[in-house]
Amino acid sequence: MARSGSTDVLVVGAGPVGLMLAAELRRAGVSCRIVDRLPARLPYAKAVGIQPRTLELFDRMGLVRDVLDAAVPMRGQLTYENGVALGRIDLVLPPEVPYGFAALPQYETERVLEEHLGRYGTGIERSTELLAFAQDPAGVTSRVRTASGAEEEVRSRFLVGCDGAHSLVRKGLGLTFEGGAFPEEYMLADVEVGWGLEPGYGVRSMHRAEDGTVDDLLVCIPLPGKGRYRMSMLVPPELSAARESGPPAGDGVTHGLEGGTAPALPDIQKVLDRLSPEPVTASALRWSSVFRISHRLVDRYGEGRVFVAGDAAHIHPPTGAQGMNTGVQDACNLAWKLALVLGDAAHPRLLPSYDAERRPVGEEVVGRTVRHAAEGIQADRSDPETLMLRQAQLLVGYRESPLVTPLARDDGAPLRPGDRAPDCGGLTGDIAAYPVRLFDLLRGREHVLLVYGDHPAGDSAADLAAAARELSGGRMVTYRILPADGTSPYRTGEPHHHDSRGEFARQYGPGEGAAFAVRPDGYLTACLQPPTVGALKEALGRVFAP
Repeated sequence: MARSGSTDVLVVGAGPVGLMLAAELRRAGVSCRIVDRLPARLPYAKAVGIQPRTLELFDRMGLVRDVLDAAVPMRGQLTYENGVALGRIDLVLPPEVPYGFAALPQYETERVLEEHLGRYGTGIERSTELLAFAQDPAGVTSRVRTASGAEEEVRSRFLVGCDGAHSLVRKGLGLTFEGGAFPEEYMLADVEVGWGLEPGYGVRSMHRAEDGTVDDLLVCIPLPGKGRYRMSMLVPPELSAARESGPPAGDGVTHGLEGGTAPALPDIQKVLDRLSPEPVTASALRWSSVFRISHRLVDRYGEGRVFVAGDAAHIHPPTGAQGMNTGVQDACNLAWKLALVLGDAAHPRLLPSYDAERRPVGEEVVGRTVRHAAEGIQADRSDPETLMLRQAQLLVGYRESPLVTPLARDDGAPLRPGDRAPDCGGLTGDIAAYPVRLFDLLRGREHVLLVYGDHPAGDSAADLAAAARELSGGRMVTYRILPADGTSPYRTGEPHHHDSRGEFARQYGPGEGAAFAVRPDGYLTACLQPPTVGALKEALGRVFAP
């Protein structure tokens, strides 16, 4: 068996989650290899919804423009029951949220991420399959079969399984994957139709039987291209993958695209003839398959030097386009923590916080999507604004994380440690003649300290900036945000902007003075009011090595 050189992280699986992880690791200067058993990217529009929160992460990485150029807007959903229009859901978010909902075929998302990863000199090792691995206190030894058929031994300090619902990494760790499966099977098809419905709106059309159950269903999601949709519908008995394949083999997980007889255009047309809101003919079938759904969650997201992310850790119904987006956030959460550990700059509690932060998110998403699949998103009891923010994944937060300092009392401030750091506009400097957004300042940065106002009760901005540099080993940059009429701090030397429209003050509620530590995945490590060096040291001491 050939032995290869060592790498910091071996990433198994080159779907959106694995590519996101590898790209974030390389952006942080970490060496990695990414392998995938498939010879090429699959041309299937599987996961098609990109949530606003994911677009914010892509913005931080510097690739959101490539995604926006390829995607189409997802404006809402039109709902029909037994041929009658029930109304529509408009996907509307507060004006301060910088991105809306988007639709993009998964293979296009993978293309954008792969090209971005390539800018760091890292490519996917195709037709390369993980066979086995073993970890020890110093690292992980993996055995892979390469495209030539030869076996190779790879030594890495960490191994991450982004290898899907049937993850070998998950099985090798002995993680449980408890849950169940839906009895229904669905046909998926990528087709074009020439109906006159509003562009940018998905369609959910169902037939409800006399006993109240839904016995026929059509869901259509718009894709880039004229009249193009990814459609899903119940499978007729003659196309059932379960009937052809029998009981599930191996790990017993039935989830994802199935082999066997693929639906043809006449099969799709029969469903459209029954359920389409208006007479229409399907054409230009790009691909089709039968899809089966399970809902499962691992008991833990890793052990020792080996972790799982994405479908390897959680699978659930595609309702609301939560799966890929949740996996991408898994990868972003894990990447910056691995980077600090590999740089010998992490507190011992940092890596275990991946499970502590992300497993509750996976549990919530699995439970919510199962409920929505059974009852419809309309049955959600949340108020419309909360429902929309949750679907957009803008309410994901880590207030219970071991990395944040709980506030001693509730002072009514809009943000808490562990919350998402929101964007705001209208920040003006003394050189650029145009205002910028806060996300413009965060883009391409890792750890950022935002110091607001003159903070008469706290330490000086210069002292805070110096402490931030020292405590983070030079990894944290400081920006001052001043009220519109604040005095420019030329003598202290910190980069600064004026909150010319008061948006930062409204979003962050800083009072007379405050400081906010933002970590690489866009969440708040600390909210310090008043800002003192002692409080900053306590907060950053939960993340960085003593």
